[in-house]
Amino acid sequence: MRRAAWAAAALLLPLGAACSSDQEVYCEAVRDQQTRLSDILAGGEPDALLRALPAYRQLQQAAVSDIRDDWAVVVDALEDLDQALTDAGVDPATYDPAKPPAGVTEEQRAAIERAAAGLLDPRTEEAFAAVDQQARDVCGTPLNQ
Repeated sequence: MRRAAWAAAALLLPLGAACSSDQEVYCEAVRDQQTRLSDILAGGEPDALLRALPAYRQLQQAAVSDIRDDWAVVVDALEDLDQALTDAGVDPATYDPAKPPAGVTEEQRAAIERAAAGLLDPRTEEAFAAVDQQARDVCGTPLNQ
């Protein structure tokens, strides 16, 4: 009986080590991106979240399985907004939805509004909160300071 228990433990040990290693890789990525994200988000510029997108993509790629879906929601929402702004040919830093630049069609404006609203969707807000809380709880490091 003891032999079976030891055999089962020996089989599970590499799985635990892999999870720990994956977690360590993710936490290292969080620590590596923290200053960058803090610098980008501190100013509160209108395009800050989009400028943070490359860092968020890196964190998504490094994410462990229990938080990967939340990262996908965050990154997808930001990519939707980025794409809508790119398609309209507008600068995210200066875009004013009340006064869109000349040449932005009603369809493009509506696409930008839908994508921006996606960032305020409860699912997206919950995903943002989840990735931040997970970084704090598991890595002991907030995504930004």
